[in-house]
Formats: sequence, C-alpha cells, structure tokens
Amino acid sequence: MQPRMNEVRRMEERPLGELLADLVNETTTLVKNEVALAKVELTQKATKVGTNIGSLLIGGAIGYAALLAIGAAVILLLDRVMPAWLAALIVGVIVGVVAWLLVNKAITTLRTMELKPQESVESLKEDAQWIKDQIS
Repeated sequence: MQPRMNEVRRMEERPLGELLADLVNETTTLVKNEVALAKVELTQKATKVGTNIGSLLIGGAIGYAALLAIGAAVILLLDRVMPAWLAALIVGVIVGVVAWLLVNKAITTLRTMELKPQESVESLKEDAQWIKDQIS
C-alpha cells in the first residue's frame, strides 16, 4: 500500500532522527510479531508430532497385546501338525518382519516431517528485504 501524497510530504518534513526512531519502533514491532508467529507455528507442529507419537505408542501397546493372543492361538493350531518349537519359530519370524515394517514406516514418516516454521522464515526474509528498502 503506497502512502498518500500528504503523508509523503509530512515524512519529508520530519527530522531524520524521528524517521529513524519510527523505523526502529516499527522494526521492533515487526520482529516481535514474527517471533510470535514462529512460536504459534512451532507449537502447532509440536502438537501434531506429539499427538502422532502418542497414537503410535498406544496403538502399538494394544496391538502388541492382540498380537500375543493371536500368536499363541496360531502356535497352538500349528502345534497339531509340527513340533511346538517350529510353530513358535515360524510365528515369531512372521511377527518380527511385520513389526520391523511398521516401525520402519513410522520412523520414515517422522523423519520426513518438516518442522521448520516455513511461514515465519519466509516472512522474516520479506521483513529483512523491507528493512533494506527502508534504509536505502
């Protein structure tokens, strides 16, 4: 938004010290607002990560209990056609592979999450350019 002609004249008539003081005050306010934005953005991202980790832990615990019961049932069923140790080994290997796949997927997803407050970084870059423009 461009200042009106009267405002430009008033700025030209103001002493340099007053203009610099205004620039410092506006820059301070701008930086405070950017920091507040970054805090909000980081809080939102941290909340999302925390919620997903909590869900992962709770789901994992419940799934583990279910898996123990199902694994025992499968071992007892396979025990009818093979030795119990072999039935337990087969079930254990299958469960271990599935667990590895699930944990690996969750870790990969968490690693790829962008935690940088992108909006704040972009806004700070724009602010730095605005300050440079004001000074020159």
